[in-house]
Amino acid sequence: MSTVMDVQAVYTLIDSLKSDGYEVVGPRLRDKALGYVAGTNGSDLPAGLGDDQSPGNYRTRDRGDGALFGFRSSPQSWRRWIFPPNAEVWSARRDNDSFVVDTSAPDSMKVAVIGARACDVAALTIQDKVFLDGQFQDPAYKARRENLLIVAVNCSLDADSNTCFCASMGTGPRVQAGHDIALTEIIEGDKHYFVADAQTDEGSRILEGISGAPAGTDEVAAADSAISNVADSMGRKVDADGLPELMNESYESPRWTVVGERCLSCTSCTMVCPTCFCTNIEDSGDLNGVATRTRSWDSCFTLRHSHIHGGAIRNTNKARYRQWAIHKMGTWQEQFGTSGCVGCGRCITWCPSGIDITEEVTAIREEA
Repeated sequence: MSTVMDVQAVYTLIDSLKSDGYEVVGPRLRDKALGYVAGTNGSDLPAGLGDDQSPGNYRTRDRGDGALFGFRSSPQSWRRWIFPPNAEVWSARRDNDSFVVDTSAPDSMKVAVIGARACDVAALTIQDKVFLDGQFQDPAYKARRENLLIVAVNCSLDADSNTCFCASMGTGPRVQAGHDIALTEIIEGDKHYFVADAQTDEGSRILEGISGAPAGTDEVAAADSAISNVADSMGRKVDADGLPELMNESYESPRWTVVGERCLSCTSCTMVCPTCFCTNIEDSGDLNGVATRTRSWDSCFTLRHSHIHGGAIRNTNKARYRQWAIHKMGTWQEQFGTSGCVGCGRCITWCPSGIDITEEVTAIREEA
């Protein structure tokens, strides 16, 4: 049963989550960009703010309509809240003639994310395959995942999204699974309301405590229509038919030389990607006899990433971009049974050279 809520009810929802002991992570304007920040209050939500995105370009703008979630994908995905950019793995300290090893206790803090889009929720299920579904599980990731509550938001307000292509990747703009509550924001003239749906028992329990009314057929139809409009007018698309096979057979494509001349190997695309999981391990010590092992995000665009004895395997920008694109769109399927791309468009927006992965895939398909 869908529920209709007003704007004040969304603020009440955030207060309720805090009362239940959740650390609320939500969208906020910071450093001229709309990103996710911990400690969110209702007053922090970017009411009336939207954004304009294109290859290599991002700007916020005033929508003039009071929308709480009137923006597209944020500069940062929220994988950082369950897979932090830097984390201590263990430390060891001298104890007389021996050492004592201290491993970090799993994070038990309950975190509620409000505003997660369909592409990001889909990305979370992909990261679950990486960190939880294999022979070995990451205990820190598992602990954070089990304490995560997701209040997702269907994309319903911008029917001219320019860098998104989630519809062609089958991941949006409607959130499909992996969330607790889904909100659809509707603005029609002087009407401003949300259609809320719970997917889990915890989501149902939370919504029961929020003021609202059962959604009528008109409200449900308006929500469905708004989401469909976004899907139909998405600015970019990828033909996913036979894509893994196409990418796996494209190794010698001359297109990689063309894109390699533009790529700066700056790592921006991998840092904003919600599914990338490469890490680097560093050991350090101090004069007090304490040694620490730290895990931090890494990127296949760095020269050291493929370095083995004798040098780097991928020592050109062309080779590194090719590795990233073929893995993301092709061999990821062999590893995890899904594509490594959810169509959020962040890699397009935040590439300083304006490289468009959808354009590159289309060019390779045309060559083939």
